[in-house]
Amino acid sequence: MKLLYQTHSPYARKVLVAAHELGLQHRLEVVHHDTSPTRRNDEVFALNPLGKVPVLVLDDGPALFDSSVICEYLDGLHDGTRIIPAEPGARFGALRRQALALGMADAGIAARWEAERRPEASRWPPMLQGQLDKIAAACDLLEQELGEAPPAEAVPDIGDIALATTLSWIAFRQVYPFAEGRPRLSAWYARFSQRPSMLATTLSGDTRD
Repeated sequence: MKLLYQTHSPYARKVLVAAHELGLQHRLEVVHHDTSPTRRNDEVFALNPLGKVPVLVLDDGPALFDSSVICEYLDGLHDGTRIIPAEPGARFGALRRQALALGMADAGIAARWEAERRPEASRWPPMLQGQLDKIAAACDLLEQELGEAPPAEAVPDIGDIALATTLSWIAFRQVYPFAEGRPRLSAWYARFSQRPSMLATTLSGDTRD
């Protein structure tokens, strides 16, 4: 299988971290593609009409896109512990954390547009603050709810993976200081960041608009 990837995308990193945690990384050919709303990448558009990565090109069947869809597909390719639990309580807890993390990533990307990517004359400070407020509120909730990060020998669930990769992108782009005043969230992220799956998939590169 081929994974169309971007080395500075939180969504693409989520898929690759999941693959590592499931022991499937060796089945993926990872190919970096620059994508941006302002620069068309025809190879990506040919597989995903939204023009976004990640995209998983299967050996047979249509290409899959959206990180959550790809992660669920990968979770069906192994016989070990699932990253999307079957038991309803654990399942919806994990999916809820994934939804929160993806919303944080969406807000962070929108904030970055207003802070630095949009032409200065077109920036709207209230929009920037509104997006940062979303991230702050999500981090406050996580500070209340998070337990300890999963131990090294345990397979994390999709909520853990989505949260760690989102926080890594927020830190990478210096969007919001999520660790300040939140010792539980900070400790959770520091511990999760030492997992081999995270160390093997570090973010890098600049956006090209």
